Amino acid sequence: MKKKLILPAEAKVCATCSYWDGERRVDTELRLVVIADDCAGECLVRGEDSHGLSDVRQHSREDCVWEHLAPDAAGTDPSPGEPPAGG
Repeated sequence: MKKKLILPAEAKVCATCSYWDGERRVDTELRLVVIADDCAGECLVRGEDSHGLSDVRQHSREDCVWEHLAPDAAGTDPSPGEPPAGG
């Protein structure tokens, strides 16, 4: 059985970035990300493989566009009766 890691979604590592394409389980209610200890995936910004625990604070802003996994309030659908954004 592989070791699993439970990370807060706010941790600035590749596995908690919305641009990381690796195997993970996200619990949006508890704001947790569960990954395997040895997980790897692809950074969709750089187009390179990266380990899920890579600390993104070590990258420059040009190399890394870390984006929180939480849904963006501006990108949500309008409530019934509200006009769509820009319309």
